[in-house]
Amino acid sequence: MPFTKHLHIAIILLLSLFGVACHKVESFENDYYGNFDALWTMVDEHYCFFEQKDVDWNEIRSRYRDRINPDMTVNEFFDLLSDMLAELKDGHVNLSSRFNTFYYREWWSNYPQDFSMRTLEQYYLDFDYRTTNGIIYKVLNGDIGYIYYPSFSYHVSDTSLDYILAWFKNCKGLIIDVRDNGGGNLTNIDKFVARFIREKTLGGYIRHKTGKGHGDFSEPYPFYYEPASDSFVHWDKQIAVLCNRSTFSAANDFVSVMKSLPQVTVIGACTGGGGGMPFTYEIPIGWSLRLSASPISNALDESIEDGIEPTEGFALHAWSDQLANGVDAILDRAIMFLREAD
Repeated sequence: MPFTKHLHIAIILLLSLFGVACHKVESFENDYYGNFDALWTMVDEHYCFFEQKDVDWNEIRSRYRDRINPDMTVNEFFDLLSDMLAELKDGHVNLSSRFNTFYYREWWSNYPQDFSMRTLEQYYLDFDYRTTNGIIYKVLNGDIGYIYYPSFSYHVSDTSLDYILAWFKNCKGLIIDVRDNGGGNLTNIDKFVARFIREKTLGGYIRHKTGKGHGDFSEPYPFYYEPASDSFVHWDKQIAVLCNRSTFSAANDFVSVMKSLPQVTVIGACTGGGGGMPFTYEIPIGWSLRLSASPISNALDESIEDGIEPTEGFALHAWSDQLANGVDAILDRAIMFLREAD
């Protein structure tokens, strides 16, 4: 019998933790070499994208371990570990200490931003919009509902969604803008998606590690989204989802499932990815290591780690010079598309 998404993910977490508990815990010295070996081993045994990213972790170990100097400062050691983790090119991989946090930024920093909050507020919303629980919403051009959701960390209530969707009842189409949304709480995906489906819908698959080998994974477990009950407001008309490279993690998951719905068109640039559920560990020095441990795939069982491409024919950029002059090409395309849609 299939599970709903969050029950399923909870089971995956328990299985993963149980799998860890079954292995002998290796002891590491609390010196530079011991902490290096502890971090390298934790990544080696639990990181889930080695094969997809074609990373030679053993070669990386040799290269970076040779750089350890017993006389280096603790800041220099932190930077060395950070440089090694950057080889994974994964925004979900972090190293946190009392004085610094490593975060890989190049998954978005090497790409156009494709969004300006100032341009949105000044030229499209006229600094006049409604907001609840971090969600900005307004009717644009008289017949297009617009929602800007900046983070899945903002709680979404059923009451708020009822008010918002009822506010758009006379609109022809709906835009959901998740550009610059870096992720957050997966339960908020359920809240949104439930209003756009009428039957249980396959969201994708999740796997968990079954051993220490880089390719040791369980069979894929499907997860589903359930429709909201008829007592809640549903939206059955056309939807445009706007995304950019800074659409990451839970926001990336949201775009993935929305793209699979027949009434949804994804417009903008490829998302930033982040398709691995992160787990957190600690090395002897007390620093916290966060890494992608359980890969998530879409309803076709395709990896979403590298991002979600827009719907064919709807990939475009909102260039910075245009945005500075008050023109958001991605938002304009969405408005035009929805106004012309049947």
